[in-house]
Amino acid sequence: MTAEQIPLAKPVIGEAEEGRVLEALRSGRLSLGPLPAEFERAFCGRVGARHASAVSSGTAGLHLALRAVGVSDGDEVITSPFSFVASANVALYERARPVFVDIDRVTLNVSPDAVAAAVTDRTAALLPVHLFGYPADVAGMESLGLPIVEDACEALGAVSADGVPVGGRGHPTVFGFYPNKQMTTGEGGMVCMADPAVKERIDSERNQGRAPDMGWLDHDRLGFNYRLSDIACALGLAQLERLDELIAARVRLAALYREALASVEGLGLPCAESGPVRRGWFAFVVQLPPGVERDATVRELAERGVSSKPYFPAVHLMTFYRERFGHREGEFPVCEDVAARSIALPFFPEMTEGQLERVVAELRAVVDSRAGARA
Repeated sequence: MTAEQIPLAKPVIGEAEEGRVLEALRSGRLSLGPLPAEFERAFCGRVGARHASAVSSGTAGLHLALRAVGVSDGDEVITSPFSFVASANVALYERARPVFVDIDRVTLNVSPDAVAAAVTDRTAALLPVHLFGYPADVAGMESLGLPIVEDACEALGAVSADGVPVGGRGHPTVFGFYPNKQMTTGEGGMVCMADPAVKERIDSERNQGRAPDMGWLDHDRLGFNYRLSDIACALGLAQLERLDELIAARVRLAALYREALASVEGLGLPCAESGPVRRGWFAFVVQLPPGVERDATVRELAERGVSSKPYFPAVHLMTFYRERFGHREGEFPVCEDVAARSIALPFFPEMTEGQLERVVAELRAVVDSRAGARA
């Protein structure tokens, strides 16, 4: 009998979430009601932000944030090639160009030095990614004097080296609430910021460019339908109430994984936290030993009942970016090596120790068999 497939991710949805959503449904105010503002206030309290705007996705939030800091035609936005593709795509939405820099081999984030070396007179903004929830050194980039938009879509709960929670520095910082994240609204995101003028602009542009007084026919700027519904915000409010519990479960699982996988020869584990740094655990991503083929490993794990996924392919080597900008292998060697060997393992708050032990055993067996075949 085939063992039950262990999923890669699974949201935690209970009676509190069901009750909040049902209450929103019964209110008759399914969108443009009172819940987005309530959700924004609660989220600000969580990350130490002054203002926040709820939006339909993390991607939507990144797009609006780049617009808010002035990115436009012909500009350059410095970002990471090792990320979900949205962090690069949003620059193209504004007819700007994403400029990639290689990542640090330990943190997997872009470094201030690498970013500084890529700055030109066309650089309009920096878009560091807090990859897999590990905080990028944003403080080290602030001396460059350029607008910064933080991609924190994977980093809820993270704390930077100077003790500031990710989302609390004042730069437009974007969180995502897809079902595999630390908390979920189904689809959705949040832009946090210090400047009330940025919030006013994003609030308008997420709602078709309406004026702040919400005049039905008064659209005073180009806008989009990037609103987050009251139903989604109801789910988000319930998830926020249990966020400490959800994050604690992820921290515990990460520690169990780290201990269990430490003896697998050649396997790269997520970097350890140091000092005040806290990772907002989004996914547990390992780097396979050199020579152990990633895609074949993913297929064999699936056959053994364990879901896994390449996390992430190098953005600059995706077909669209190759054809659009002429990117080729060898441009960002650290990113390319890490991307070729990285897979995400099952990781979700309700994962049991038995499931984790199965994942570890199957991964160890696959790695050992493939390493043995190379010998």
